[in-house]
Amino acid sequence: MTDNPLLHESTLPFGLPPFAQIRTEHFGPALDAGMAEHLAEIAAITADPAPATFANTVEALERSGRTLERAGAVFGNLISSVAGPDLQAVEAAYAPELAAHSDALYLDRALFERISRVHEARLDSGLDPEQIFLVERYHRDFRLAGAELDDAGQTELRELNRRISELTTRFRQQLQSSMEERALLLDDASELDGLEPAQIAAAAAAASADGHPGKYLIRLILPSGQPALSALRDRSVRERLHRASVERAPENGDLAVEIARLRARRARLLGFEHHAALTMATQTARTVDAVDGMLEQVVAPAMANAARERVALQELADVDGVQLAPWDWAYYAERVRAARYDLDTAALRPYFELDRVLSDGVFHAATEVYGVTFHLREDLQGYHPDVRVWEVRDADGTPIGLYLGDYLARIGKRGGAWMNSFVDQSRLLGKSPVVVNNLNVPAPAAGGPALLTLDEVSTLFHEFGHALHGLFSTVAYPRFSGTSVPRDFVEFPSQVNEMWAMWPEVLLHYAVHVETGEPLPADVVAAIDAAQLWGQGFGTVEYLAATVLDQAWHRVTPETDIPSAAEFEAEALEKAGLASDLIPPRYRTAYFQHIFAGGYAAGYYSYLWAEVLDADTVEWFKEHGGMRRENGDLFRAELLSVGGSRDAMDSFRAVRGRDADIAPLLRRRGLVPSA
Repeated sequence: MTDNPLLHESTLPFGLPPFAQIRTEHFGPALDAGMAEHLAEIAAITADPAPATFANTVEALERSGRTLERAGAVFGNLISSVAGPDLQAVEAAYAPELAAHSDALYLDRALFERISRVHEARLDSGLDPEQIFLVERYHRDFRLAGAELDDAGQTELRELNRRISELTTRFRQQLQSSMEERALLLDDASELDGLEPAQIAAAAAAASADGHPGKYLIRLILPSGQPALSALRDRSVRERLHRASVERAPENGDLAVEIARLRARRARLLGFEHHAALTMATQTARTVDAVDGMLEQVVAPAMANAARERVALQELADVDGVQLAPWDWAYYAERVRAARYDLDTAALRPYFELDRVLSDGVFHAATEVYGVTFHLREDLQGYHPDVRVWEVRDADGTPIGLYLGDYLARIGKRGGAWMNSFVDQSRLLGKSPVVVNNLNVPAPAAGGPALLTLDEVSTLFHEFGHALHGLFSTVAYPRFSGTSVPRDFVEFPSQVNEMWAMWPEVLLHYAVHVETGEPLPADVVAAIDAAQLWGQGFGTVEYLAATVLDQAWHRVTPETDIPSAAEFEAEALEKAGLASDLIPPRYRTAYFQHIFAGGYAAGYYSYLWAEVLDADTVEWFKEHGGMRRENGDLFRAELLSVGGSRDAMDSFRAVRGRDADIAPLLRRRGLVPSA
């Protein structure tokens, strides 16, 4: 046990985990020890004979569980980034144990009683605003977790939580296996006609890595739409790739039904109509009616936009004698874009080399807006050879924390893109942040550059916005650190950061041809700007369809009849007016990892909800001169640095000066005439 690096504070800079020393067999003992230590710390709090105070109860609770937090943070990222059978076995074994441990904490009546005493006296105890808010959050969280249930209710809740954790783990693992099994393997390079040489080389490298030398492999990404569909000229290959995507993990349909039913039972037990109502109790939206009100403003105009796009696509498809099918949409959409706007997005990739976009785009924008700088630490090691580590310093040279970048796709890495934290910032614990970004950019052939699509450029800026949220945190208590904000607020800062990707002085700083060194031509920049609204119909509809599915699954009650996942899905889309024979939901039920194996259950609406705030904030930046340090300093001080230490919408108002206006979002997505 003494040789287990997870059982001790790291001695590396900023507490970076000692990845070179960590082995799979360390996780089980570390998690066991962490849970035991945490329970002992809780027992000491509840056994304290002194009256409950903020210091001996709430602050003591914030100090507890450090070993479990340390081991869990490392394991949580590795199971998503470098998972293999051994790590997955640990996950399957410990997911229900960790769920039971969470219940042991939140269902501890003696602990809740002490929190309640502190909560009653919070306004008369000399506490500062962050401390008062912390007491209120804990009191609310314990109530919503079932602390007030009787013995029978708590017993039932524990079993529900254990079963849900088992099923969500199985959902995630089956999805990852299916994505790897259904990756499209092709025999001949001619089948990849339309892709850039670098993409073909990357497909060859991926096939070789999977044990198929001489062949070509297109790995699946998490959403329904696969990037290669926009360029592949062979219609039969497009169909195979599309079907591989939308038909993956069929066995997860039954799991989704059971997970939804169990969540409905849990919500009823806790006094809510359904799981969505339970979720809204902690979100800025507050109610499902507020979510529905937002969706009602965008569904009809989005479907109308998509219908107009469909007409344009079919006109072009008619020339080829093709009746438009789902696997044709992206291909003909790209051809319409090229014809209308003289823009070939595939030809942009040589201008978007990963390292150049990162250093001269993402980092450069952060330096200009916030004054921070990034310094590669070649002496520090990540958890995989692809991972690099940067030290982040403030404008005056003061170290802030560490940023890790893991950008390339590989076997064992789940699809999509995300940000995680290895160390949460906290003044109480004297901790500085250590955060990581994960993307799934196809790995280039050996020695070749990693080239990004325009969408991948936006994703890189987006995920870095999450990273900044974690890095800029200056809170006292770990409960509020960084991105620990309501789910329907957490995407807001990251979406704001996307704006710098297309900001003229930023774009021209990083968009340089990888071979010639020539900057992206001005007429191409103008074409990108002119084409911004093209495709918004499709993009909005696919997102809304996924959002509606999420809400439908999480508004079921224990009495709801669900004949099958497929029938439930079809009925939900039809009822919402979003059924389309050509536009599948961004995520169909069987691979909707966000809601069935992630933190977005009943919360996928968050992206659009946060985009309302984002679009309004982008207008604020423009009204105040754009890329100015004064703007960045205010956004950082009033929103990014405060994390979850105050009401999220108070942070928004501190920047914007008023409540959010949906009009900028509607204009951005082409749902009303442009101003």
